[in-house]
Amino acid sequence: MALESLEEIAAYIVEDGRGILAADESNPTCGKRFDSIGVESTEDNRRDYREMLFRSEGMKGNIGGVILFDETIRQKAEDGTSLVNIITAQGALPGIKVDKGLKPLDDSPEETVTQGLDGLNERCSEYEKIGAKFAKWRAVINIGEGIPTEDCINQNMEALAKYAKIVQENKMVPIVEPEVLMDGNHTIDRCLEVTSKTLSALFNYLEEHGVNIKGTLLKPSMVISGKDAIEQAGVEEVAEKTLKCLIANVPSDLPGITFLSGGQSDIDATAHLDAMNKIGGFDWKLSFSYGRALQHPALNIWLGKKENYNAAQEALSHRALMNKKAAQGKWDQSLEK
Repeated sequence: MALESLEEIAAYIVEDGRGILAADESNPTCGKRFDSIGVESTEDNRRDYREMLFRSEGMKGNIGGVILFDETIRQKAEDGTSLVNIITAQGALPGIKVDKGLKPLDDSPEETVTQGLDGLNERCSEYEKIGAKFAKWRAVINIGEGIPTEDCINQNMEALAKYAKIVQENKMVPIVEPEVLMDGNHTIDRCLEVTSKTLSALFNYLEEHGVNIKGTLLKPSMVISGKDAIEQAGVEEVAEKTLKCLIANVPSDLPGITFLSGGQSDIDATAHLDAMNKIGGFDWKLSFSYGRALQHPALNIWLGKKENYNAAQEALSHRALMNKKAAQGKWDQSLEK
């Protein structure tokens, strides 16, 4: 794939309903997932699991990019093929998580700021040489009593902008991920308010730092009720309020918005995406960058056993296809197995 410019790379990832497979779980997070199925989290087991995902037939045409963790971008399959080459052979682009996780905010310890700007330029230079075409940085915004503070939003969104500029200087597309967590009992309208403030600040900082918006992708959370809220918004309300928020705050020349699933069920994440695309009325591609919502069925079938390999791949392929259809506004519940 001779994709030279940032604009070409960003457009390719979300073209024709394609989305992103987020496979950038840190080793501790992967360990928790493996614990849930009784599999030891060794380097070989993590590699075998991800190789199984990346070789799935349903990667082709449905997945435009795969976000990797540092360990994974360096790994080779049992037959000696690098995982990066397996991904590119499937028509997808390899990407890399570059942030260094969260630390408590100095003046508001219940809030966090993402770290990782130190040494980022050197890391990006190396990852680009290994074959990464894009990068990802996650900021986390909590909703609660008196939070998020303005300081939390500003520190996190400016860090995202600084990261994005460094990534573009290293010839990779930055994915900016401002996640407003589902945790809590807040209403969907409170989520709308916080997400609007967050996105408004983000795009102000991106402009201030000279980031090329046409060579950037946004990975936001959907506008949704807190998971402990008594009243849960339905599919149509989530779709309408998420679009309202995006249209008000996201420039029309951004090539694509690839949602995170953020704790939604597999089907909910697909249904919400589909409902938004059925409504329409926007210029960007509206797609997915799902981790658990793509992998969960495959993980529960795989169980670390080679005899389950094909069935697990079929499960991933099915979810990838369902989400591609949702990104095209062509999904329906009747298509689910």
